[in-house]
Amino acid sequence: MATTKRGNYESGSDYVLEYGELRFTFNERDFSERVEQAAMKLDFIDGRLGEDEREDLVNLAVNGEVIDPLSLLGEHIHEFWRELSGPADRSLVHWLRRLVFRGAWLDQRVIEGELDIVFDEHDHTFGYAQPDRDFELIELSPEPSWARVAYAR
Repeated sequence: MATTKRGNYESGSDYVLEYGELRFTFNERDFSERVEQAAMKLDFIDGRLGEDEREDLVNLAVNGEVIDPLSLLGEHIHEFWRELSGPADRSLVHWLRRLVFRGAWLDQRVIEGELDIVFDEHDHTFGYAQPDRDFELIELSPEPSWARVAYAR
C-alpha cells in the first residue's frame, strides 16, 4: 500500500507551528486571524478584536503568556490566569494552538484534494467531506468552552 507524504501549510514565514514531521508557517495576518477565530470558537471572545487586543491574544498563543498587556484583554488574561493556564492539555494556550494547527491542517488537506468543504443546508454550517469515501463527513473532536472566564468588552 503506497503512502503519500503530506504537504506543509504555508502562508508566510512570520510564525511557525510544528507537530511531528509537519511544519506549518504563517504570515502575520493569517496567523492572527486564525488565533482570533480559535478564541471565538472556544467562547473566550465574542467577536472581532481591536489591534491591541489581537496583539495580546497572539502573544498569548505564541509565548504562552502575556507579560506586558497592551489592552484590557491582556489585563483580563492576567486576572484570570489561574483558570486559563490549567494543565498543559487543558489550557487556553494549548487549545488556541491546537485549533490554529487543526485549521491549517484541514486547509492543506483541501488544497491537496483529500477533503472538500461542504455546506449543510439543514444546520447552516460548513464541514469537511472525504471525496474518496463517498463524501463522508469527517468528525472533528469537540473543543472546550472558556465562556465562564470569557473576555467581555
